[in-house]
Amino acid sequence: MKAAIVHPPSSHIQRALGVSAVVLAVAVQAHVVWVGAAVDLIGLEMAQRRNLLCCMEQFAIFLLLTSGCWYQPVLAKPKLKGHMNSIRIDGDISLGGLFPVHARGLNGKACGELKKEKGIHRLEAMLFALDRINNDQELLPNITLGARIMDTCSRDTHALEQSLTFVQALIEKDSTDVRCTNGGPPIITKPERVVGVIGASGSSVSIMVANILRLFKIPQISYASTAPDLSDNSRYDFFSRVVPSDTYQAQAMVDIVKALKWNYVSTLASEGSYGESGIEAFLQKSREDGGVCVAQSVKIPREPKAEEFNKIIKRLTDTPNARAVIIFANEDDIRRVLEAANRANQTGHFLWVGSDSWGSKITPVLHQELTAEGAVTILPKRMSVRGFDRYFTSRTLDNNRRNIWFAEFWEQNFHCKLSRSALKKGRKCTNKERIGMNSTYEQEGKVQFVIDAVYAMAHALHNMHKNLCPGKVGLCSKMDPVNGSELLKYIRRVNFTGIGGTPVTFNENGDAPGRYDIYQYQFHNSTPEYKVIGTWTDQLHLNIKTMQWSRGARKIPTSICSLPCKPGERKKNVKGIPCCWHCERCDGYQYQADKFSCKICPFNMRPNENHTGCRPIPIVKLEWSSPWAVIPVFISIVGIIATLFVVISFIRYNDTPIVKASGRELSYVLLTGIFLCFTTTFLMIAEPAMGICALRRIFLGLGMSISYAALLTKTNRIYRIFEMGKKSVSAPRFISPASQLVITFSLTSIQLMGVCIWFIVDPSHSIIDYEDQRTSNPDFARGVLKCDISDLSLICLLGYSMLLMVTCTVYAIKTRGVPETFNEAKPIGFTMYTTCIVWLAFIPIFFGTSQSAEKMYIQTTTLTISVSLSASVSLGMLYMPKVYVILFHPEQNVPKRKRSLKAVVTAATMSNKFTQKGSFRPNGEAKSELCENLETQALATKQTYVSYSNHAL
Repeated sequence: MKAAIVHPPSSHIQRALGVSAVVLAVAVQAHVVWVGAAVDLIGLEMAQRRNLLCCMEQFAIFLLLTSGCWYQPVLAKPKLKGHMNSIRIDGDISLGGLFPVHARGLNGKACGELKKEKGIHRLEAMLFALDRINNDQELLPNITLGARIMDTCSRDTHALEQSLTFVQALIEKDSTDVRCTNGGPPIITKPERVVGVIGASGSSVSIMVANILRLFKIPQISYASTAPDLSDNSRYDFFSRVVPSDTYQAQAMVDIVKALKWNYVSTLASEGSYGESGIEAFLQKSREDGGVCVAQSVKIPREPKAEEFNKIIKRLTDTPNARAVIIFANEDDIRRVLEAANRANQTGHFLWVGSDSWGSKITPVLHQELTAEGAVTILPKRMSVRGFDRYFTSRTLDNNRRNIWFAEFWEQNFHCKLSRSALKKGRKCTNKERIGMNSTYEQEGKVQFVIDAVYAMAHALHNMHKNLCPGKVGLCSKMDPVNGSELLKYIRRVNFTGIGGTPVTFNENGDAPGRYDIYQYQFHNSTPEYKVIGTWTDQLHLNIKTMQWSRGARKIPTSICSLPCKPGERKKNVKGIPCCWHCERCDGYQYQADKFSCKICPFNMRPNENHTGCRPIPIVKLEWSSPWAVIPVFISIVGIIATLFVVISFIRYNDTPIVKASGRELSYVLLTGIFLCFTTTFLMIAEPAMGICALRRIFLGLGMSISYAALLTKTNRIYRIFEMGKKSVSAPRFISPASQLVITFSLTSIQLMGVCIWFIVDPSHSIIDYEDQRTSNPDFARGVLKCDISDLSLICLLGYSMLLMVTCTVYAIKTRGVPETFNEAKPIGFTMYTTCIVWLAFIPIFFGTSQSAEKMYIQTTTLTISVSLSASVSLGMLYMPKVYVILFHPEQNVPKRKRSLKAVVTAATMSNKFTQKGSFRPNGEAKSELCENLETQALATKQTYVSYSNHAL
């Protein structure tokens, strides 16, 4: 095998090739756009689509053929065996090769500086694979593989122009009748036929080339193009690749982000198919999986200026919480992004997650090690090919003349010059330099995939030969020429173990399975290196413990939009950004029902301390030990003791004049009512239960009803006696003790009847009132255990007693003019006046505190003290003076004389007939002369208690 070193053609050949390339490009673009429009917009049937596709292909070929007479005469010169920027290796079957030997040119130049790793390493990997296959007696025996290898210069348009070489043989087979403009026959040199193409590297380049190769049914296997667009089998049906699609890579990157518990990231992509489609795949996978939001997507222009990268960093810092940056960019753009981050003093801020274009390369991080520290990168799973290392390190200028760019590589790698004219700029190469000894060497990451791609093509050809040419040595007629469509079927069915030990297969879209190594750029002993931290094969296996971040930190940094809400806080998502939210406290009586909602606790519960649930509201009642209970109980005990003392005294001196004069029967009834009033305090303070509540209903108003009914009966009796005396000397009816008792019990029975009706309508029971002390702060909320007596019910319960009290007060006022010698009108009057004052004070205190947090205590204490004070006033003003006389002045407790009722009434009547004197008593009562004389007599004998009989006048 020999390599033809190609000399540059003349300028008019370049122009001819340029014209043909432009024509073909137009045809291809027209084909892509027109067919795409027909499929997507018009929705043609399958047969119609095929017809349209055939027409477009024929039109493109027609354009190329019609331009043949402009460049074929020139190409027919027999001295030129090659083309510019290409390597030609003869063989029975030729494979095309596309490699980025040079970088993209600047300032209008097609090509730039040489790429040692991505260019020369990969190109030599193809040559290495061809040598192995041609020396293998089991694979393609007696068939030699040749090659035509082109330099794409990392530019899709330049690659399109170079790839015309692969289709020349197919175009020229129909050009036998072509005539030149001078009328002479053309001199045609038939080019070699390329049956398949290995390449290209960049996705944008592969897409451009694939559009041409599919027109001529030339299969293509890429070793580095990972754009998801190339998985579209309807547009790139002759394209296959031994590297996984970026769809898998995007899924792996989403899994990495989620494993590190990041949910807010930015994306950065180089303009072009690789970057844009990679980011689009990442966005799609993140939307499908959920849990990852993109703060912003930034795009790097095709030919960016230096200030563009400063703007990019500025944009990324506009969302400081999105520290993680997903990068799908070429290595040049990655390096310049890191430089811009360093200039902006953002070292350690960004958390880089790089695609396979970053991988484990040194070039992107050179001189930016600190800025790149902690970067997580991904690379298709690969193995270093030791055989290639031995092969490549043994290459010299003498044994590698087939590689026309190897001399340029030699100069750049060893920093020397081969030509004498360039000696002034550096030292001369000695050809004794050795790769790996006089220069650093590390195998480029895609070498394995280049070899696998060549072997995949070889295995497909081998299987095709076995089926079409069984037992035939060399090529048979069925493989001369090789049918591209048939070869594609064999390519898609290959299944062998690659040079790295991993299986090489293709799915229906021509994609290889996804297998990745996960790297992190770390410092160990001040030396930066890429360390494998995990793998991805359908699912992620990440060793987080081995990860190391900026400045050697072990704790995983955060890249989240919003911090997790605290317990008791609900999320309120920001519209359109599900990973961003505001945390709102579940306040008041609300608790956190779930992540996004708060609910109000049931009426008998309140939220716990952190508002994550509800707990029962404490139940309170008036305790015996409470100061609110101690004072009323003390007053009641004293009142009960005093009442019992008066009762005992009256019973002991039951037949004495004072006891008789006070009306023994009504006095005992009145004292019973006073006693009940005092005992009501204990019922009001006792723990509410059904029995206690029933007793409250009965005795709260009963004691006062008995007391005021007895007093009303007394005052009414006195009033009727003296009013009747003014009209006649006959005694009024119903003034006997029995009648008085009947009247008293009749008035009291009305109270009992009302209580009985209440029991029938609403049986008594205790309740827990949660509204009574439901404060704005739930910590102070209390449930009040009480009886089912509302404020309105209490008014109705005490209303009858109040009516009796007011009526009694009215009669006390009317009887204020009766001579005090003959009756108890004045003490009763003072008693009722005082009682009215007590209850007038009770009303505003009781109802004015209805909104107070201490309502239960204040109202209970106020009510019990008011009832006790009413009873105490009656006891003190009506009976204590009598007990005092009975016990300490028994000499006054004797009868002076006995007067009949007729005499009493006559005296009272006659007193109104005498001339009134001008002086008035303090209470407004005028004294007659008769009364004065009677009083004088009484004073002379200290005091005489007059008793009268109830006989008829």
